[in-house]
Amino acid sequence: MKEGNNYRKFLLLWAGELISSVGGGLTSFGLGVCIFRQTGSAAGMAAVTLAGFLPTLLLSVPAGVLADRYDRRLLMMAGDGFSALGVIYILICMIRGTATLPRICAGVFVSAIFSSLLEPSFRATITDLLTKEEYSKANGLVSLAGSARYLLSPVIAGFLLTVSDIRLLLIIDICTFFPTVAGAAAVRRSIGTKMPDDKGSLTDSLKGGWIAISANKGVLILVLVSSVITLFMGMFQVLAEPVILAFSDSKTLGIAETVCACGMLAGSIILGARGIKKHYVAVLGIDMMLSGFFMTGFGMFENIVWICCFGFLFFTALPFANNCLDYLARTNVPDEAQGRVWGLIGFLSQLGYVAAYSISGVAADSVGSAFGIGVGRGSAAVIQTAGICLSLTALSLFMIKSIRELER
Repeated sequence: MKEGNNYRKFLLLWAGELISSVGGGLTSFGLGVCIFRQTGSAAGMAAVTLAGFLPTLLLSVPAGVLADRYDRRLLMMAGDGFSALGVIYILICMIRGTATLPRICAGVFVSAIFSSLLEPSFRATITDLLTKEEYSKANGLVSLAGSARYLLSPVIAGFLLTVSDIRLLLIIDICTFFPTVAGAAAVRRSIGTKMPDDKGSLTDSLKGGWIAISANKGVLILVLVSSVITLFMGMFQVLAEPVILAFSDSKTLGIAETVCACGMLAGSIILGARGIKKHYVAVLGIDMMLSGFFMTGFGMFENIVWICCFGFLFFTALPFANNCLDYLARTNVPDEAQGRVWGLIGFLSQLGYVAAYSISGVAADSVGSAFGIGVGRGSAAVIQTAGICLSLTALSLFMIKSIRELER
């Protein structure tokens, strides 16, 4: 039985992640603006995004195994602390005037290697601390922390870039790693080290995680469908900034991203206060269909008000989808395999992002060039196409019986 004050310990961890998310958002925003100004290409921005994502994807499985075999809080501390090395490298390159696209990608890649240790351990720690009744409420707060990089970071970064340059953003990001490490250390001291009884090989651990997923056909299919969903949402993630930067400046971009992300804040607040009680599959399907519609609307016109309205609605829908996916998976796998399972789920469900980051920038540049509409409208056209495909994919959730049965 988990102690009631464990929720306060979760809040301590969550606060550290919130601060770290803001810092990471500053760097992400600053690098995006910097690369677009240097290259004028959506492909360059996509390359940086891909460099930051690949380590997370490739290492998510072994990181999940480590989360089940070693101290999860210690892994969180190491992941957050050492990920600062990549940001420090980029900062040094910026100071010396040698920050080329390959070097920026290298720094982002190194930072992402260590950050990959964090996610499975953090999710498994939530399971360690909380009861099932507290999962939904906690997931709303976790979504809120993740949204901080879109809600707070852009407007802060947009303002700071008007009075300084990207080096200031990098310095702030480096400083935000410390609260996260301190929070994980405090929780580790208070609840001790939870070591698993299983000391089997890495291969055995991976097999155990795969068995936990594949034993439930609904979970496996849900993860595969999630991979298709992330393909289309990844295109939106990469190309939203070029759409705005093509006709506006970084300050306007920062304000627009913050306005859009307020939708995620609204959705997260609702989840944090009330949660979702039932009909998770139905909520997920309807939510994804609406998200695709909002993506299509986002790319219709070069109008910042229009973009902000549809962006706000899109981000409002995200926490509900994440909550449903998280609940359906978490409640259908055993607690002792949570780390391994989340590592594998992260790997399989996010394969779509690799495809999105690899092709979206090139596709936007190609469409813009082929039709003579520029990279901004080319990006908008790709986003609209992805939105239509996302809505069609969401329909499949209502037709798959094994997914519907996950709620039982």
